[in-house]
Amino acid sequence: MVQNPQAIIEALNDYNYVADEELATALFLLLKLRKPILLEGPPGVGKTEIAAVLAAWLETDLIRLQCYEGLDLNAAVYEWNYQKQILLLKSAEANHEKMAESEIFSDKFLLKRPLLQAILHPKAPVLLIDEIDRSDEEFEAFLLELLSAFQITIPEIGTIKATHRPYVILTSNRTRELSDALKRRCLYHWIDYPDLDKEMSIVQMKLPDIESELLEQTVAFVQTLRSRKLAKTPGVSETIDWAESLMALGYRRVTAQALHQTLGCVLKTVEDISIVKKENAGLME
Repeated sequence: MVQNPQAIIEALNDYNYVADEELATALFLLLKLRKPILLEGPPGVGKTEIAAVLAAWLETDLIRLQCYEGLDLNAAVYEWNYQKQILLLKSAEANHEKMAESEIFSDKFLLKRPLLQAILHPKAPVLLIDEIDRSDEEFEAFLLELLSAFQITIPEIGTIKATHRPYVILTSNRTRELSDALKRRCLYHWIDYPDLDKEMSIVQMKLPDIESELLEQTVAFVQTLRSRKLAKTPGVSETIDWAESLMALGYRRVTAQALHQTLGCVLKTVEDISIVKKENAGLME
């Protein structure tokens, strides 16, 4: 176990992830206290990637639950294999046998979904509950038992406690406000868009062969875009994608032609692309 946040900064750096002291401190407390952590921030700033990097560093499995509207227990926690249960009952009926409820609702008929997989995992995994803000409030309420006691109650079986307490990371793009009850059970950290120097460090770490002029131009350009009212503000992932695309096309600096060819790598709506093309000259000065 790491002794201080600085060790986490160095460890994540080995996996090409740039973490500042505040984020490293939040992750240190996650590891030390084994409390869930809620990471909020705009899309594309590296919230999801943290879970993957942490799992790789800890040499454990990453179990991911992608949230969406209408997510229910069958998709998130468990489901009974009803077809096999019916076949068993029909077979018993044909042989004039009586089936105990414990046989019908046994482990061999239990289909384990991400949350139950994390609870039963033989080694503490990293459990990523991604974009929790996209789920319904009812599902958010269900999570409270898991986040506070690290256990799941299945009516037919009973309460199942975690074999090894998972490292839980929840992410949110803040499309809706989460409940106070959920927040109370979590550590919290806000990840914002990085400043110019930090974003240049991130891009250079991901693309070590990038020309210095191209690096400076792409990052500065995206930083300028974020100050404008766009339908979809580009994140760090778009900066990396754009820089990598320019490199693949053989550009060593951003020209007007390069910009027009590759705007779709950094902007994701036709309205935003049209606006930026019209303001191209001013943006590239």
